[in-house]
Amino acid sequence: MADPVLQWAKRHQPATIRLIRELVEVESPSDSPQAVDRCLQCLADHLTPLGIVRKTDASLVCSFRLEGQQRDRGQVLTLGHADTVWPLGTLRHMKFRRSEGRLWGPGVLDMKAGLVFFISAMQALRELEIPVPHDVVLMITPDEETGSRRSRAAIESMAKLSKAVLVLEPGTGLEGKAKTARKGIGDYHLKVRGVASHAGVDFEKGASAVLELARQLEVIAGFTDPATGVTVNPGVISGGTRSNVIAAEAAAHIDIRTPRKKDAVLLEKKFRALKPFDKRCTLELSGGLNRPPMERSKGGAALFQTARTQAVTLGIELEESATGGGSDGNFTAALGIPTLDGIGAVGEGAHAANESILIDRIADRVALLAKLTSAIL
Repeated sequence: MADPVLQWAKRHQPATIRLIRELVEVESPSDSPQAVDRCLQCLADHLTPLGIVRKTDASLVCSFRLEGQQRDRGQVLTLGHADTVWPLGTLRHMKFRRSEGRLWGPGVLDMKAGLVFFISAMQALRELEIPVPHDVVLMITPDEETGSRRSRAAIESMAKLSKAVLVLEPGTGLEGKAKTARKGIGDYHLKVRGVASHAGVDFEKGASAVLELARQLEVIAGFTDPATGVTVNPGVISGGTRSNVIAAEAAAHIDIRTPRKKDAVLLEKKFRALKPFDKRCTLELSGGLNRPPMERSKGGAALFQTARTQAVTLGIELEESATGGGSDGNFTAALGIPTLDGIGAVGEGAHAANESILIDRIADRVALLAKLTSAIL
């Protein structure tokens, strides 16, 4: 006998796709607060019939009204974000479309489809009158793609009130693997100050910031450790003014990824221990870890096992994965709250021109979110 939640998701799939299209066509780049706010308002309009919706500067929050809720059983928090990496006007050359068994468009995978899936999942629980013993809260933030600096405190505050966190980021690969571990992410800025001089007349009087930076980057690149999974990438460099001037200033932006908190601590010590090769130069270091690592934990693994068990009832084999990318799940996992990530849409091409989701994975993902939400103890 077919699962009733899966049957519901299949019947309502056309409506789910219509809402995905509506959200994708409300462009919402992180650097346009007005555009993100329009997207949040669109979401609020669809969430209002399902629960109590409130909007703050840091997020949109919906507390769902579901059968069987008991306040003494705690709450499950679900996280998503409304912002995308795509600039306004992207839809002119990257339109929402349906072809080749997929839905295409900017932000469709990361992560507007995931938001719609959860809304549909809550509709399924309500219409099928499936009891959910705990409170269910959806928090949608406006700035995940730029580091969640505005919303982090609100996320952590809400997480501390929760017994479990589900993150609606896309799954890993075309298999849609859930994510039980993510690397921590950081950004360092190294600025070098040298001594300017004429490259032809007073060469020996100059101390090149560019040359000093190059030497420092050789050292910094050596902080990468394949054995532990730590990566250090000097991604952007700048320096100098003219080729006939010994450079007085140079700088680098450096990305770091660390699987474990102790790796980040060690890396911080290495960065802070940098010394100039040319004593006439000075180094100024700023930045550090932005998102703590989401380390695989007992609580997160147990949450995955619950999801895996529910997936079996839908005829799906759910696998787990680890990734180098970060999400707001990094914050909640670092607080010790059981967190399961990557249970949104299944597809590929996040942040790329081929961003798309698989249509034939919509129904089972909606059903999984509904069943998992109700099954968490």
